[in-house]
Amino acid sequence: MNWKQLCPRVPWVPPEQADEDGFVGLGGDLSPPCLLRAYSEGIFPWFNEGDPILWWSPNPRAIFELDDFHISRRLQRTLRSGKFKITYNQDFPSVIRGCAVREEGTWITQSMIEAYERLHELGQAHSVESWQDGELAGGLYGVAVGGLFAAESMFFRRTDGSKAALVGLVERLKERKFELFDTQLVTEHTKSMGATEIPRSTYLRRLRVAIGRKHVYFA
Repeated sequence: MNWKQLCPRVPWVPPEQADEDGFVGLGGDLSPPCLLRAYSEGIFPWFNEGDPILWWSPNPRAIFELDDFHISRRLQRTLRSGKFKITYNQDFPSVIRGCAVREEGTWITQSMIEAYERLHELGQAHSVESWQDGELAGGLYGVAVGGLFAAESMFFRRTDGSKAALVGLVERLKERKFELFDTQLVTEHTKSMGATEIPRSTYLRRLRVAIGRKHVYFA
């Protein structure tokens, strides 16, 4: 789908014109067409409560190479034990709200929650849940456009809950032939599981190929 036609006016400049922090614009709205246009152009929203909508395209960009995803031996043993049950799109509202609960504060504002729930209803945003003893142990959510999956956030309530969900996500992306797994910024947590950084120019080149993929479906 041509998101430029559905969202013809945007508040951001092209990623190549971003400042040194990756900032590309402010304002606009979080409507599905504009969010999906942003992701298809290598841009995502990130802002605090009370701030205007801020748009970013960092350089370098963090991704997982699906074939280089690392699962520690300890985590492999945990997963083989059957401790967690993994599901997809079973409880998106609880997952995104779980991601929003952080002691240090959160950028997942009520407006962001509502925006991504609209994307979920349209089949463009997805959640992965890990369950232990019938209770939500962790999860993550993100946005799919063509062969791109852009992970937004994850959380856990029990040890390894988020890692189990991440493993489940990678398995789904491989199974469905996704081309690019974007994690925006690398963290110690994702780095330990194989996340790496690539230049923004390389990311944008690979992004164009990924979003051009037809018949790639997460669900």
